[in-house]
Amino acid sequence: MIQKNYSNFLKTLRKRKYGLVGKHSAVQVCNWTKNSLNNNGSCWKEKFYGIQSHRCCQVSVSLFNCENKCLHCWRDTSYTLSGEVNKPEEPKELIKRLVEERKRLMNGFGGNEKAKKKLKEAFEPTLFTFSLTGEATLYPRLGEMIKELRKQGKITFLVTNGLNPKFIKKLDKENNLPTQLVVSLNTSNKKLYDLWHCSSKKNAWKKLNETLALFKKLKGKTRIAVRLNLVKKDIDDGRDIGQLSNMEDKHIKEYASLIKKAMPDFIHVDGFKSIGDARKRLSWKKMPCFGEIKEFALKLEKELKNSGYKIMGEEYRSAVVMLSNRKSRELRIKKSEV
Repeated sequence: MIQKNYSNFLKTLRKRKYGLVGKHSAVQVCNWTKNSLNNNGSCWKEKFYGIQSHRCCQVSVSLFNCENKCLHCWRDTSYTLSGEVNKPEEPKELIKRLVEERKRLMNGFGGNEKAKKKLKEAFEPTLFTFSLTGEATLYPRLGEMIKELRKQGKITFLVTNGLNPKFIKKLDKENNLPTQLVVSLNTSNKKLYDLWHCSSKKNAWKKLNETLALFKKLKGKTRIAVRLNLVKKDIDDGRDIGQLSNMEDKHIKEYASLIKKAMPDFIHVDGFKSIGDARKRLSWKKMPCFGEIKEFALKLEKELKNSGYKIMGEEYRSAVVMLSNRKSRELRIKKSEV
């Protein structure tokens, strides 16, 4: 049964245009990279932080490994390993192979006259974002990989579920923190967290809160961000899961309290996307529109007014609003921050 699930998992990933690399890694060319190559707009990372979308390399170094089985995750959670990556591959070689595989996935753009100008640049990514699938902090050699990418002058974004504060402390101690460290804050209280994440860790909520407190201590060492993934109610669905939501007014104060614990540089207020295997768990009607996300962000801004947070950016097509306590000139990533 385990082997069958594993085979089906790999088959699904290939169908979804994942480029599989080695035993535990993958790369994917996202739609915003394709849009950018076609001069059809760019993602919020470019608008907020000045990162060129066509030079963004979205990777996973822990394809099968995550402690959670989140309801909103696009991943097929039927095959999930909750421990760290077994027999982790060498980081420098892994980087090389991920770049080569990404290039292979983009080769089809060579015949597109619109894309030719950017394609040569795109083959040399400037940003590596560890957010594709799985929990990157379960790859024990992640610090070495970030160090090597920094040596190459690459920006790194690490998106984590926040359940491994000890590992993040290790990154800090070894001076291997990424350019920007992001924690997913999908729920505002423990009861909702347990329902939402189906975590294999019994103390998952406690570990997440430890990470939030740790983030506050890391300010100035790396750019810190908290990401809220909002899911609304489906009023036509009478099931408990249909009524499950994390974006009601009662959640605002709870979220604000958690955010104050971390005092991040940036807050990303994002919306659930009904894609991949998430469609099997949550109805498309649970996707908030941009207007609903913006309304939530405005309420959060009001709740956090004494902490200096203001809405500093929004991207309609990505359905995301960004709050920050930084000045506008400090939003874009500087070379000194890499």
